[in-house]
Amino acid sequence: MKLCIFIFLLLTSVLLAGCGANVFAAPAPTATETATLLLPTGTATVTPTATITPTFTASSVPTATWVAQGPDHIQVPILMYHHIAVSPVDSRYYVSPDKFEDEIRLLHNWAYTPITTTMLVNAIKNGTSLPPRPIILTFDDANEDNYTNAFPIMKKYGMTGMLYLPYDYIGGTGYLTVDQIKEMAAAGWEVGSHSLTHPNLMVLEPARLRAEIVDSRKKLQALLKVPILTFAYPFGDVGSASIDYVKFAGYIAAMGATGFTADQGSGNLYVLQRSEIKGSEDAKTFIRFLPWQGDPSFLPTDTPTATLPPTRTPIPTYTQYPTKTPQPTATP
Repeated sequence: MKLCIFIFLLLTSVLLAGCGANVFAAPAPTATETATLLLPTGTATVTPTATITPTFTASSVPTATWVAQGPDHIQVPILMYHHIAVSPVDSRYYVSPDKFEDEIRLLHNWAYTPITTTMLVNAIKNGTSLPPRPIILTFDDANEDNYTNAFPIMKKYGMTGMLYLPYDYIGGTGYLTVDQIKEMAAAGWEVGSHSLTHPNLMVLEPARLRAEIVDSRKKLQALLKVPILTFAYPFGDVGSASIDYVKFAGYIAAMGATGFTADQGSGNLYVLQRSEIKGSEDAKTFIRFLPWQGDPSFLPTDTPTATLPPTRTPIPTYTQYPTKTPQPTATP
């Protein structure tokens, strides 16, 4: 009996151990749907990683070392122009814009640097440093083409000039206006007096001479609101009385109208040498007024003149002068 009970209990344990996991565990679910992957609704943008852009520092352009000049004797060429335009009558006072640009370009390429009259006078009186090749470019008579033609050409090459103005000419037909003069002055140009009416100073009575020299400075300064520091003698005519009034008026220097060298000094401070650039000059001839020469490759080249073909066929020599057959002489 005990043996039967033991066998029964043993069989029951085995059955419970074999199927216990299935009896108590939840049935595994059967998959009835396919899983879907949710995609983003917007377009993804890729943010680039910031990169460092290299910066380059331009190398400094070496500037020419200025040269000590003076006191007293110094080298500064002063060139004198009048009209910068095509001459209607082949006048010496007209330099065509093409020739003028050739000359200014050459000065630029040969490293000439415009200076002010104040710098010039300071070098003569006290001695100072100036650019290696200083120059002053002057324009007499207030001609309008100084603004319309000379001004843009000078600006193109980074140069400034000096206007010498007869007071009564300003605003007249063919002459500079107040606004034009002020624009040029604002761009670095200087302004000086060239008298009131541009007369021959040598033949004037003292009262008139005083007015032309002294009063012109006062009137120009009042009209233009710029300093008038130097005077240019009309026609280059200068005498001791004119120089006395120039000094009395407070000008620091004065310009003559003749000269062929760049020599300036205390002895000619009130008759500074100026070289007139005439219409017949060009970039090759006007260099005789320049104390420093540069690379000749910058000089303009001559354009060869084409040889035109003959307009007719030459007559052969043997037929050019045909000989006549002598006629028989009639018998009387």
